[in-house]
Amino acid sequence: MGCGWLGLPLALALAAKGHSIKGSTTSEDKLAELRSKKIQPYLIRLAENGITGYIDEFLSEADILIINVPPKLRGNQSENYVKKMQLLHKHVLKSKVRQVIFVSSTSVYGRNQGEVTEASTPEPATESGRQLLASEAIFRNSKNLQTNIIRFGGLISDDRHPIQMLAGRKNLANGHHAVNLIHRLDCIRIIEYLIEKAMWDHTLNGVYPYHPTKKEYYTAEAKKRNLQLPEYEDSNTDLGKKVTPMVLLNVKEFCFNTSISS
Repeated sequence: MGCGWLGLPLALALAAKGHSIKGSTTSEDKLAELRSKKIQPYLIRLAENGITGYIDEFLSEADILIINVPPKLRGNQSENYVKKMQLLHKHVLKSKVRQVIFVSSTSVYGRNQGEVTEASTPEPATESGRQLLASEAIFRNSKNLQTNIIRFGGLISDDRHPIQMLAGRKNLANGHHAVNLIHRLDCIRIIEYLIEKAMWDHTLNGVYPYHPTKKEYYTAEAKKRNLQLPEYEDSNTDLGKKVTPMVLLNVKEFCFNTSISS
């Protein structure tokens, strides 16, 4: 559910491994693209007052549901993401789906400081983080479902990198904080691994285990791309956090393959 920047490449990767894939989109223009890529397309829109589209048909005969629908709470936008997930959960329980992968975010750790692992108690500082944490619980606490929660860090790819927005900016704060990033290819590999190994009922941090400071990392990335360097304030107001993927680091068969440094 959700064939966007991460969902579509994930669907293609799973299809290439022989899985039969259904994919949802909120854009009518994208239906033909999904169909051309051998993904059975569905136009589905989640809203806090209801779900439009053939949601029950989308869920029918499915073994696993991957929920990749982020909250839309930036700027002046406001929505009840939790209510949307509650509505989706009701439909899931009526279906044959019994295994769910819920794509979440390290934003649920908001106020945490120092090293953060899956054993740390989340302290979200934003509305998005709070609603994601509450939505995780809807699926994790459902007795009829086996649910994996994946808390991805900042998402990057060859065509999407934060330095594009940070280049040349001045007076940036928290340059001493560690970066918590992950490449899209490793996001896909994590989800594939969980499915292939039938590894269920886990909460995992999806973050590449390399944590230079923001100042070090983004300065280096700007130099590689011949971009204007970002400038950071000398501030040490708090430690920041380093999100460690402890669960995956302790799985012998899994390793992160795609560096966050180009």
